[in-house]
Amino acid sequence: MKAHLLFAEADFNFGADLPPHSADLIQDLELRTLLDAMAAGDEFLFDVSARVLLASLTDPDDIRFRQDILADSIAEPQVIREMYRVATAALQDKRKVWGFFSSQQPTSVLSAAVGQLEVLIVRLRELRQIADEHAAKFASEGLTTLLHTLQLELDDEYFETLSHHLRQLRFRNGELLSAQLDRDNSGINYVLRSGSSRRGWKERVGIEPRSVYSFSIHPRDEAGAHALQDISNRGINLVANATAQSADHVSSYFTMLRAELGFYVSCLNLHDQLTARDQPTTFPYPAPWGSQPEFSCTDLRDASLALRADRVVGNDVDADGKKLVIITGANSGGKSTFLRSAGLAQLMLQCGMFVTASALRASVCRQVFTHFIREEDAEMISGRLDEELKRMSAIADDLGPQCLILFNESFAATNEREGSEIGRQVVSALLEADIRVYFVTHQFDFADSFHRQQLGSTLFLRAPRQADGQRTFKLVVAEPLPTSYGRDIYERIGGWLGEQPAGPTPPQRR
Repeated sequence: MKAHLLFAEADFNFGADLPPHSADLIQDLELRTLLDAMAAGDEFLFDVSARVLLASLTDPDDIRFRQDILADSIAEPQVIREMYRVATAALQDKRKVWGFFSSQQPTSVLSAAVGQLEVLIVRLRELRQIADEHAAKFASEGLTTLLHTLQLELDDEYFETLSHHLRQLRFRNGELLSAQLDRDNSGINYVLRSGSSRRGWKERVGIEPRSVYSFSIHPRDEAGAHALQDISNRGINLVANATAQSADHVSSYFTMLRAELGFYVSCLNLHDQLTARDQPTTFPYPAPWGSQPEFSCTDLRDASLALRADRVVGNDVDADGKKLVIITGANSGGKSTFLRSAGLAQLMLQCGMFVTASALRASVCRQVFTHFIREEDAEMISGRLDEELKRMSAIADDLGPQCLILFNESFAATNEREGSEIGRQVVSALLEADIRVYFVTHQFDFADSFHRQQLGSTLFLRAPRQADGQRTFKLVVAEPLPTSYGRDIYERIGGWLGEQPAGPTPPQRR
């Protein structure tokens, strides 16, 4: 049996390495906040969520397969949580079986494997009961297939047969072996036989003639006991290996079922927290990557910010057909927040999750990359611009067509002319390679150079500033301006310090 809850016809490889530059994604998009909410304090769920979230799907059909399962899970959360509990309990029960495969002796291996199967069969019965009671409630292909398989393969006859074999393998009446004599009269070809080696009571008291001839080994005859144990091991070796493989197969099923269900339980944890905060959630529409990329959203919010802030403003953006999106405008106006919301939404879409928006449609990409400005590091050997260029070079080694890269104030660690020129060359090369780019910048020369080209494939968004200096945190479609209103921040800091700015009015950043 297979769980197949993350792929229709394959298992998810939870042992695979994380994609390149995953650490940057986690840091830049503040993924740890999202993963903490999904895990709800469970380290296992944190690891499962991170691996599935970062391993982006590229086939819209695979994404919709997971979305359907998650929609069923949200509709019947208690059933999903109960199945996850059963899978978790099965693995805990397994660890409680003493001495599992701790000895290489066939008798020890067999005894431990039988003990493991005896505890696992209890959990299999629980899964079968869940399937019988709740199978009709689900509509998704993944869950209906899983529950139907449980009903079909874990029928009453299966449990009766398995229980019968496990009782026999306990050998409460002794082991029945057959053997042949070699040329030197030594025993060969030992085979474990079904049936009982126990004689009837009439035979034992002498009323009936003997059906077998036997002898007993004296309790203190250690050599004889060792010889008898060796014969027993040789006879049950094949059965012990087969039983151990069966126990390992059932255990592996529960391991995979727990991990794959764990992703959906994590999504339920996140959905509960977002709902409690009155945040919108919706299943996005995954579109295939084409010559005209798609990205349109209504009330798109930063999922991580929504988990820790009381007030979050969403954005409505139509970037269909736009390969380059440049975001400019007022400081502290929501530019970086939108950039993170777009990156998070892309990752959440491509692992089959819901997103924090009223509606979203986006082309799937091969991989998401980020290049965000870094704080000064006292241990940095080279300058900050050098560090930015090294990171860009490392990203370029893994970039390819149909990728998405998010820049946040990149190449600003030098004067505007040089930083703008570097940005122009980098972005132009990326666009030529069929890579979609989102770029937050304060460099007017960089943004204006693309605006002057009047490319139909470029969208310009701006974080507006009201007349009184207040921010709406809602981006609008507008050309770049030669100011980011840094003076507002200067005056706000001066007011907080209880001081008036001395000297001439500080220049606006251009």
